[in-house]
Amino acid sequence: MEFHAETVIDAEPRHVWMIFTRVEEWPDWTNSVTSATRLDPAPLAVGKRVRIRQPKLPTTVWTLTEYTEGRSWTWVATGPGVRTTAEHVVEPHGDGAKVTLRLRQEGPVGKLVGKLTAGLTDRYLAMECEGLKSRAEQA
Repeated sequence: MEFHAETVIDAEPRHVWMIFTRVEEWPDWTNSVTSATRLDPAPLAVGKRVRIRQPKLPTTVWTLTEYTEGRSWTWVATGPGVRTTAEHVVEPHGDGAKVTLRLRQEGPVGKLVGKLTAGLTDRYLAMECEGLKSRAEQA
């Protein structure tokens, strides 16, 4: 199962990137995350891990598998029978930035988990886009 959300932000991409990559501050601007804890020293890089707590979902440890400074990162979380991949992209868009979030659930149980959490996942991705937009445009 795959999910997707995007937003256009009236702020420079590097400003949006700076806010977005401070993952430990996500609970300050989105209600979809109650805590985010880096398990390895900053900065974000391939192999680094972050523990995310979200309402109505199990606490999950995400491991970065791809990272392009100023542009995108992908992280992966695994559980029994499911592999969840989340991609975060910030790119120039006119005088501002466009943020794209993609989440994919795979594995023997992945489709079922995706179907059971589809509404929640869509809401959380939208909340994250809107929260990031609001925070970046406040400056």
